[in-house]
Amino acid sequence: MALFDNEAVDRALTLFSYLPRALKLIWEAARGWTSVWILLLVLQGIVPGGLVYLTKSVLDGAAAAIGQGMDWSNVEQLAIPALLMAGLLVLQQVLKALNEWVQTAQSEYVEDHIQFMIHGHAARLDLSFYESSEYHDTLYQASSRASSKSLEILAQLGSLLQNGVTLVTILIILLPYGLWIPLVLLFSTLPALYVVVKHNRKYHDWWERRTMANRRARYLDMLLTYEFSAPEVRAFDLGDFLAEGYRRIRRKLRGERIELIKRQSLATVGAGLFALAAMGAVMVIMVIRALRGQATIGDLGMFYQAFREGQGLMRTLLSNAGKLYTNAMFLEHLFRFLELEPQIGDPEDPRPAMPAPEEEIVFEGVSFRYPGAEPYVLKDFNLRIGAGQVVAIVGENGAGKTTLSKLLARLYDPAEGRILIDGVDIRGYRLSDLREQITMMFQQPMRYQEPVQQNIRVGDVHRELRPEEVEAAAKKAMIHDYISSLPHGYQTQLGKWFKGGTELSGGQWQRVALARAYYRKAPIVILDEPTSAMDSWAESEWLQGFGQLVAEGRTALIITHRFTTAMHADQIYVMHDGEIIEQGTHDELVAQGGRYADSWRAQVEQGWRTKPADAPEIAPPDPASPGDGLPFAPSEQA
Repeated sequence: MALFDNEAVDRALTLFSYLPRALKLIWEAARGWTSVWILLLVLQGIVPGGLVYLTKSVLDGAAAAIGQGMDWSNVEQLAIPALLMAGLLVLQQVLKALNEWVQTAQSEYVEDHIQFMIHGHAARLDLSFYESSEYHDTLYQASSRASSKSLEILAQLGSLLQNGVTLVTILIILLPYGLWIPLVLLFSTLPALYVVVKHNRKYHDWWERRTMANRRARYLDMLLTYEFSAPEVRAFDLGDFLAEGYRRIRRKLRGERIELIKRQSLATVGAGLFALAAMGAVMVIMVIRALRGQATIGDLGMFYQAFREGQGLMRTLLSNAGKLYTNAMFLEHLFRFLELEPQIGDPEDPRPAMPAPEEEIVFEGVSFRYPGAEPYVLKDFNLRIGAGQVVAIVGENGAGKTTLSKLLARLYDPAEGRILIDGVDIRGYRLSDLREQITMMFQQPMRYQEPVQQNIRVGDVHRELRPEEVEAAAKKAMIHDYISSLPHGYQTQLGKWFKGGTELSGGQWQRVALARAYYRKAPIVILDEPTSAMDSWAESEWLQGFGQLVAEGRTALIITHRFTTAMHADQIYVMHDGEIIEQGTHDELVAQGGRYADSWRAQVEQGWRTKPADAPEIAPPDPASPGDGLPFAPSEQA
C-alpha cells in the first residue's frame, strides 16, 4: 500500500483529530506544570540558534587574532563572543535540568489522570461488557498503552515546539546563503519521514493483531505468579506446562517484533545515507565559495554547523510528526474505550428516592439471555416475593437462579417483562437509589487484601466510617471474637499479598461477607450460595447469624444448593430450565414427593454418609419434622 494513498490520508486526518483531545487531557491534568514546560521549551529552542550564530564570530575572531599579540584590542574580538557562547552553554544546561524536573512532574500528573479516567469509566460500564472478548481487547489496548503513549505524545509535541523554534532561528541564519537551502533540508529528510510512518504503522497493526496473544501471555503469567491459582498449579504439577505455554507465545511475539525492528533499522540506514549525501553536496558548494573568496572560515564553520543542525532538526521534526501519527493510533484505543456507554443507566425522569419494600417484589413476564448467547436463561418468568419474607431459590446449575439476583440489582436488564417493587418498575429509579436498598453476597465474595475494618466497611463506603458500627456488624456475623484475637484487631491486614497479612478460612471469609451485609443495613438481602464454603457445623452457626439479619424486617432472597439452608425459608421455589416448577414451604414440598423431595432425601442421606468420624452423635433429621421458623442454635441443628 502506498504511504500517501487516499485511505492513508483519511486515516491520518481521523487520527490527528484525537490530538486536540489529547492536549485538552494534558492541560486538565497539569495546567501549571504545562505552562512552565512550554516556556522552558521556547527558551531551549532559542539557545541553539544563538550558539550557531556566535560560531561565526568566534571563528572569525580567532582567525583575525592569531599572530597579532595579546593586547586587549586584539583579544576582545575573540573573547567577547567566546564568553557569550559559554554563557549560553551554561544556560542550556540549566534549562535542560529544569525541563527534566518539570516534565517528570507533568508526566506523573498526566499518567495518573489517564488511569483515573480509565478506572472511573470501567466502573460505570455494565456487566454485559465483560461478556465480550472484544471489550477485554479494548480495555487491554486502552489501559496497557494509553498512559505511555500519551506521555510520548507529550514529549513529541514538546520536541516539535522546541526544535521548531530552533529551526526557525537556523533558517534565518542560513537564508543569506540562498533560498534553496531550506528546500534541500526538506528533501534530504523525507526518506526518514517515510521510514518512521511506514514502519511505525506496521508495528501498530502488528500490536493490534496480537492483542489477544498478549492478553493470553498475561493470563498465563498470572496463573504462574498469583495466589488464586497457586494450590491447583502445585497439586497438578502445572508449573512447567503453563510456563511452556507462556514461552511459546512470547517466542512468537518476540520473533515477530525483532523482525519488524530489523527491517526498520535497515530502512533507517538508507534514509540516513541519503541525508548524509545531501549534506556532503551542499558542503562541497560552500567550500568552493570559500576557495573563491566568497566566504570566510567563520562563514564555512557556521554554515556547516547550521546545516548539520538544521538537517538534524528537520529529521527530528518529521520523525516526531510520524510518531505523532503512530501514537495517535494508540490514543484512538483510549478514546474509543472512553466513548463506550453503559446500556443500564438512570431514567430521564427518575422517581424520588426508593423506599424499602412494603408489599412485594414481582418478576412479571421476564425474559433474558446473556449477551452473545442464543438460548434464553429466563423466558416469560414470573415470581412474587412478599416484603419481609425469606425466599429460597433452589435448582440445578444453569437453571437461572443467579440470573434473578443480577436482574433484581439491575446488573442486567431483562429483554422483556419487568421487575416491580411495590408495583413500581425498578427501571424508574436511579441506579444508586435502587442499589442502596440492596446488599448482595456472592457465591465467592471478594477477599479484599485490606485490613478487616476496610473489608467490612466496603459494604457501604458512602456513609461516614464509625468503628463501633463495624464491630456491631461483626458481632452479628459471629466473627467479632476471632477478629479481636488477631494481632491488630480490626486493623489486621487480611490476605497474603501485603506484608503482615493474615489469611482466613473459607468460612471466616464468608462471615466477614455477612458482616459486610449487616453493615450495609439494606432492606433487600440477596445471598448466592452463602454456605458453599462451610461444612454442616459451620453452616449451622452461620444460619443462626443470618436469622438475626432477616429478623430485622429485611426481605431476603437465598440462592442455594443446600436444602439444609433452604429448609428454613418462608417460601421455597424450585427452578428448572428457567421456570418455577415447584413452590411451597419445606414441609409442603417434601409432602408433594416431587423433585425437591427426591433431592432433599438424597442430599440428607449423602450428608449423613459423609459425616466426619469425630462429629457429635446426632440423629439424622426427620424430613417430616424440619423445625419451625428461622435457623436454630447449633445444638439443635440436624
